[in-house]
Amino acid sequence: MKAIWFVRSVLFALGQVTTLVLFSLVGQLTRPFSFKARYQFMHYWAKFCLVWVRWTCGVKYRVHGAENINPKEAGLILARHESAWETLAFQAIFPRQAYVLKRELLKIPFFGWGMALLNPIAIDRGAGRKALNQLVKEGSARLQQGDWVVVFPEGTRMPAGELGKINIGGAMLATKAKAPVYLVAHNAGSYWPKNSFIKKPGTIDVFISAPLDVAEMSAAEVNQQIENWLSQHLVTTTSSVAKEETAQPE
Repeated sequence: MKAIWFVRSVLFALGQVTTLVLFSLVGQLTRPFSFKARYQFMHYWAKFCLVWVRWTCGVKYRVHGAENINPKEAGLILARHESAWETLAFQAIFPRQAYVLKRELLKIPFFGWGMALLNPIAIDRGAGRKALNQLVKEGSARLQQGDWVVVFPEGTRMPAGELGKINIGGAMLATKAKAPVYLVAHNAGSYWPKNSFIKKPGTIDVFISAPLDVAEMSAAEVNQQIENWLSQHLVTTTSSVAKEETAQPE
């Protein structure tokens, strides 16, 4: 079984890397245009990868709570981070968005060049308060411009079923920007694990909350909401993986 997973993962990687080089190079021609135009071109790479990983590795997904998304008003997405999968999938699930990411990622050949076209909020995680202020300032500006913003409150990818420390940055941005806040949980790490080359077949469950009104909440209260919601849905997503594995033939 693992040998088959490896071969299928090799096929996925070949398609992913080849198209990444193509999109990142051709995408440089879109630099003179608006972010909307650049995003419109580059996000097709993410959509291709979602289709390609389904065809090659059998990794599918289903969304619970898609009806909660209001495309007419830019929202702040505070999401669980387990793998590279969600950075691709959110581009298919949500309207045009900007990511908060480590500045070093933009230095990676091809990948970083492509990400730079997507107007990210690139922070120096070692800069402390300065990085926090940058997140709040640039995140608020993106939301006012009508772009959604994605923040991973745990700050780094976590193993499936394990909740990390919830950092304050996303909550501070939420209280400052007064934009609708969507909490998102999923179990992508069960099928596309952190730092793993092999992708396992299965269906990723994505849970999207109703938009939270944080106008009267403190950052600490928002953080508690995030922690409670993610903790609750970690149980649900872990359970769904167990049921799917039990149902699969030996």
